[in-house]
Amino acid sequence: MTDIKTWSAVAPRLIDVAMGRTHADMVIRNGKWVNVYSGEIVPGTDIAIADGRFAFVGANAEHAIGDATVIIDAEGRYLVPGLCDGHMHVESGMVTVTEFARAVIPHGTTTMFIDPHEIANVLGMPGVKLMHDEAVSLPINVLVQMPSCVPSAPGLENAGATLSVEDVQEAMQWPNICGLGEMMNFPGVAFNDPKMLGEIAATQLADKTVGGHYASPDLGLPFHGYAAGGPADDHEGTRMEDAIARVRQGMRAMLRLGSAWYDVAPQIKAVTEAGLDPRNFILCTDDSHSGTLVNDGHMNRVVRHAIEQGLRPITAIQMATLNTAQHFGMEREFGSIAPGRRADLILTSDLATLDIETVIARGKVLAENGALTVDIAPSDYPDFAKNTVHLGKQLHAGDFDVMAPDGANGVRARVIGVIENQAPTRALEADLPVADGVVGMDRVNDVCQIALVERHDKTGGVVNGFVSGFGYTADCAMASTVAHDSHHMIVVGTNKEDMALAANRLGEVGGGITVFSNGKELALVELPIAGLMSDERSEIVAAKADRLVEAMRECGCTLNNAYMQHSLLALVVIPEIRISDLGIIDVTTFEKVDLFVSPDPN
Repeated sequence: MTDIKTWSAVAPRLIDVAMGRTHADMVIRNGKWVNVYSGEIVPGTDIAIADGRFAFVGANAEHAIGDATVIIDAEGRYLVPGLCDGHMHVESGMVTVTEFARAVIPHGTTTMFIDPHEIANVLGMPGVKLMHDEAVSLPINVLVQMPSCVPSAPGLENAGATLSVEDVQEAMQWPNICGLGEMMNFPGVAFNDPKMLGEIAATQLADKTVGGHYASPDLGLPFHGYAAGGPADDHEGTRMEDAIARVRQGMRAMLRLGSAWYDVAPQIKAVTEAGLDPRNFILCTDDSHSGTLVNDGHMNRVVRHAIEQGLRPITAIQMATLNTAQHFGMEREFGSIAPGRRADLILTSDLATLDIETVIARGKVLAENGALTVDIAPSDYPDFAKNTVHLGKQLHAGDFDVMAPDGANGVRARVIGVIENQAPTRALEADLPVADGVVGMDRVNDVCQIALVERHDKTGGVVNGFVSGFGYTADCAMASTVAHDSHHMIVVGTNKEDMALAANRLGEVGGGITVFSNGKELALVELPIAGLMSDERSEIVAAKADRLVEAMRECGCTLNNAYMQHSLLALVVIPEIRISDLGIIDVTTFEKVDLFVSPDPN
């Protein structure tokens, strides 16, 4: 953070302002102080700010006002600490770090803990450094977690880059690195993989926080082994018992509400029904696309949702402020309205709805009534971060043929089953027809085709499979170079000609997401930066993302934010079944399996 001095450096002035010996830069008068330390709301509160930090919080700041002091009358509104997102991926917003910040500041987010493992899987350390340096330049707090698992599951996929223990050690010395990104290779931790434990050790030796990712419902010995390995939090829980198990083991339970992950409601019952202490619960978003950010909100949306599930408003706010700051060892910097902390706060008239009326970060007004009041210049990415989609050839409909075993009149195939609003999939099976040696789809029963197209090494190799749950009724295809975590290209379609057109289109534009139907392009979001992010303003990207969702609906897909489901179909660290550049992966056994199910010999 280049534009704010340390607490100790400005302590003499903060003390003088608090004592009335000198004047504040800004004073906010007559507010209701949402005190996340005491859990109370204190009416009639004034706040004095100097050098971007809180100097005085009390009943009367008259003594801190001088001729040059900016005065804001809160008019009885609530004074809320700036909101913190404890775990998120900027790349999921399809925009740069700068544009993500521009989108979320009006919603009251003033601190983000970002894990750039998407760009790491494409560009490696240089990509991480790009996002790290961009984050430092922003007027809010954007802390970076060093990606841990690149690739996420060695031996089950090939990414565009790899990161080593030595890379993690190096990154821990960078000024804006706050810890290790989510440790997705949970079997690696449970079975003492030297690389995984080496990355954790490097982070702990640097006295930084180890992010977790335990995506299995098994809370037996593998979970206990994982907890013993050192991850300090986890955001992959989907049930009340998941949250309880994590908190009991000394981990923070991160409850996420992203564009397509609705995991707060079932897990918050650990507090509202089971009565667990809320201090070890953190709210986060994980993945939010630009349409959600611009139209629906960010952490204010998550806090509002948590309140709707029965949490006291101040408890929900604690989970999005102080709890997060304490988890990362940064409560002396942000997460509360208290002396010495960075002057990040929100003014709102209603805690339950959390309408964001004014946003102040480091003592400066950045947004009013949903709009930025400052200009934040766009960030330019270098040429090496662009043109990263290398198919090596033009694809044709025949590349998506699934060949049946010799002489087969029909097959029983493994099918990836999409679960609405959750990251896990179901391992399904379906009986499919065969014609001229080629396996067909079963559109009547919502079984269409999925393909993963290699895009890093110019092979254009295609792995084919089947997926169910999108509900497409038209001849169509959707292709995306956002394909967590190795970020090849995923194509899902009911029509192979459209699948080829969609794939080739993304090769032409250097990456993105597109929908084709009957040979016509219905929507396109260009993502030229690593095939993951746009170089356009967030409002423009949001409009294109809205059109993408609309195009999917026109093709019959009614899933909530189905694009997010599409982007995770190659994530081979979340059960039950996925697709990778090596084939179909059973994520319950972490093994490659055949597409076709062998008949039972009995």
